[in-house]
Amino acid sequence: MLSGELARKYGHEGLPDDTIVIKLTGTAGQSFGAFLGQGISIDMVGDANDYVGKGLSGGRIVVRPGDKAIIKPEESIIVGNTVLYGAIAGECYFRGVAGERFAVRNSGAIAVVEGTGDHGCEYMTGGAVVVIGKTGRNFAAGMSGGVAYVLDEDETFRSRCNLAMVDLEPVPEEENLMQKIHHHGGDLEWHGRVDISGDMTKHDDERLHQLISNHLHYTGSTRAKYILDNWVEMRPKFVKIMPVEYRRAIREMEKKRGSGLGAAAAE
Repeated sequence: MLSGELARKYGHEGLPDDTIVIKLTGTAGQSFGAFLGQGISIDMVGDANDYVGKGLSGGRIVVRPGDKAIIKPEESIIVGNTVLYGAIAGECYFRGVAGERFAVRNSGAIAVVEGTGDHGCEYMTGGAVVVIGKTGRNFAAGMSGGVAYVLDEDETFRSRCNLAMVDLEPVPEEENLMQKIHHHGGDLEWHGRVDISGDMTKHDDERLHQLISNHLHYTGSTRAKYILDNWVEMRPKFVKIMPVEYRRAIREMEKKRGSGLGAAAAE
C-alpha cells in the first residue's frame, strides 16, 4: 500500500486507505490484470498485450506511457486486442489506443481509452465506455446493455457503428454542471457525484465529464485535459451509443417503480 506521499506522486491520493496499489514499468504480456478484484489498483507505465483486464472483477487498471516516451498517445497502440473481455466490474484508464474488440462482452466495468480498433463494445451488456478518439468499423455489434460515448470530431462515426441494436444520441448539456465543477474545485471525482452506473438514460453530461476527469487524474492525458478545458465546445462532439431494448427496459422498470410508490402512498 502506498504512503500518502507516494500516492500523491503517482496520482492515487483519492483511493481508499485499504487499496493496494501495484506500480509497474515495462511491457506486460497476455491477460495482464485478469480477474483483478476490488481493492487492488495496478498502475502500469509502458504498454500491454492482448486480454488486459479479462474478467475484471472490481479492481482498477491504468496503462500509460512514461514521461520520456516519444510516442503520441492518442495515435499509438498501448493495449492489445480483446481488452476487458468478459469484465464484470472495476475500471480501466488507457492513455493510448486499444486494439480490436475492446470491451467485448463487458457486463459492468467502466473504461476510458483514446481510440479503438474494429468491433469495439461487441456484445457488451453493461458498464460504460468512453472513447476520446477514433474507433474502427463495426462498433457496438450485438451491444445489448450499458452505454458508450465516442468523440466524433469529424462526424463520421455513424458510418463505422453497427446500428442493428443501438441508437446514436447527442450528449445534452446539463444545467449548472459547470457551476458544480467550479464549486468542487474542478474535481467531481472525489465529491458527492452522479452514480456512474446509475440510470444510463440520464446524467450523460456529468457522467462523461466525470469519467474523462478520472482519466486525466490517473493518466495525465493531455487529450483529456484539452477536452475538459474546452468542455463547452467539445461536449457536443460526443455521441452516446445506447442499446434500444436496454433503454426501453430501463424506462419500463422506472414506470413500474413509480406505479408501486404511488400505490404505497395511496395506502
